[in-house]
Amino acid sequence: MRHYLIAFLLLLSSLAHGQEFLDPLVAFKPTAKALDGQTIEVRYEIAKGYYLYRDKFRFKPDPESIALGQPQFSPGKMKKDDIFGEVEVYYKSATIRVPVERNSSGELPLTLKLTSQGCADGGICYPPQMQTVSVTLPDPASTPAAKPMSSTAGSAGEGDESGQITQLLRNASFWVVLVSFFGFGLLLSLTPCMLPMIPILSGIIVGAGGKGGQHVSHARGFMLSLCYVLGMALTYAAAGIAAGMTGTLISVALQNPWVLGGFALIFVALSFSMFGFYELQLPTFLQSKMSEEASHLKGGSIPGVTAMGALSALIVGPCVAAPLAGALLYIGQTGDAVLGGVALFVMALGMGVPLLAVGLSAGTILPRTGPWMESVKKAFGVILLATAVWMISPVIPVAVQLLLWALLLIVPAIYMHALDPLPAHAKGWHRFWKGIGIIMVIAGAAMLVGALSGARDPLQPLASLRSGSSASDIAHLPFERVKTVAELDARLRSAGRPVMLDFYADWCVSCKEMERFTFSDPRVQQQLANTLLLQADVTANSDEDKALLQRFDLFGPPGIIFFDKAGEEIKGVRVIGFQNAETFLASLKRAG
Repeated sequence: MRHYLIAFLLLLSSLAHGQEFLDPLVAFKPTAKALDGQTIEVRYEIAKGYYLYRDKFRFKPDPESIALGQPQFSPGKMKKDDIFGEVEVYYKSATIRVPVERNSSGELPLTLKLTSQGCADGGICYPPQMQTVSVTLPDPASTPAAKPMSSTAGSAGEGDESGQITQLLRNASFWVVLVSFFGFGLLLSLTPCMLPMIPILSGIIVGAGGKGGQHVSHARGFMLSLCYVLGMALTYAAAGIAAGMTGTLISVALQNPWVLGGFALIFVALSFSMFGFYELQLPTFLQSKMSEEASHLKGGSIPGVTAMGALSALIVGPCVAAPLAGALLYIGQTGDAVLGGVALFVMALGMGVPLLAVGLSAGTILPRTGPWMESVKKAFGVILLATAVWMISPVIPVAVQLLLWALLLIVPAIYMHALDPLPAHAKGWHRFWKGIGIIMVIAGAAMLVGALSGARDPLQPLASLRSGSSASDIAHLPFERVKTVAELDARLRSAGRPVMLDFYADWCVSCKEMERFTFSDPRVQQQLANTLLLQADVTANSDEDKALLQRFDLFGPPGIIFFDKAGEEIKGVRVIGFQNAETFLASLKRAG
């Protein structure tokens, strides 16, 4: 009673100060359903910024003659509470299974009286709340028993890789969390998401040498790469703070055609400076305040390199791999903005270790003097243009993609003298690069023909010219779109068969890869023949899209969730990020 009185006084105090808080019936919404003839699953939907105490739940049946067994709870989160001390609480949702002891057959209508108590992070606690839910238990003799709680309930995605990371960090100390995040960064540095950063940084270091190809020392190369990594880390720290405060990944919100187009134009401008069309230069009054080495912003100045690192982090941020997804899931559950910022800053440092190695070796890997340095700069200019095309590919038509890749292959090949005759006594390297140029011309011509003939796949630009084939020959899975949580729940209830839910967006590169390389595989399509295929298109990032993502603690696509015939999620088999056909078939096998 003393605890309840304190909670009630805190509630009155907050109301006296005029602060607005949700009604407890709105902040904590229970639902119930029968899993089998003897098990009820109660699920609380908890508003953002509110939580429920695990040890305050109580359940009473109506009629009272029915006995209830010991409830089973999904894992919660440990919290240092001002009133109750170290307690286990639930954010976002809580799942409880309530066994019903019955000896009769047939259907059993039942009403549960639920008691719960929770608080708001804003500083108030509510008195215990009593609510009721009604459910009808089916005949135990004709209903299969529900799967054990240990394998089907708990935090969303706890069995998959990102969920395992969340569970691993759940009760870890601050320093263990930071060390773990640094390790996640090292893992992410080995993924394809980091590949675009290597030519960008290399181009910056090459540009620091100037037109005369001056020597770039080890110290200077390391300093430039360190500034680049710190700029990248600051961007990830901002994303961590946003995840801690809002539970969403800020860079996902930036993925729209206008933002991607703006980033692409920046890379085009940088590439043109590599070609010598102009120099990007700081104003004179700012140059005088910088060190003499940072007098020109050609990728070699400290603020320029830092800004470039921040921009690069925004570009590759949406490439969500399992460690990053697990890290953001953990931060979003903690609601700790400071921890989120520091943890992702440390993770970005781990991601930057290979980039620091690139900078440290600049004095030995990069050419020191001569016209070769200018050739290298132009090569990196082409790479920056390729990065720009790659960025906007998800939001432009395939024909435009093919045309841009054709230009990017053919024009540099002409500058490599691919179409010019070789001197009689040309050296081996001249012949080698001419051969590379000819290959680029042929590939570019194929892209150009594909653009004009209606090809749909940049990796197979001439597929539409094959006898008996067309641009639409690639088989696609027959997905049914769902737009809201209510629509999804309705389809799950009426499915009567296994369900696969795919989260997709037009700007998601990995989603396009799943369509092209995985979903088109005949073995995958055969395996999914008896599965209801649902797809949530979250391209617009609307409120409904955010609600669908939040329902499954996802920060963005791609993400694939599997459900059994009863509409329950099959834990431990989520697919986060791209999987090729072989790996995805193994995931389907685990889903059963």
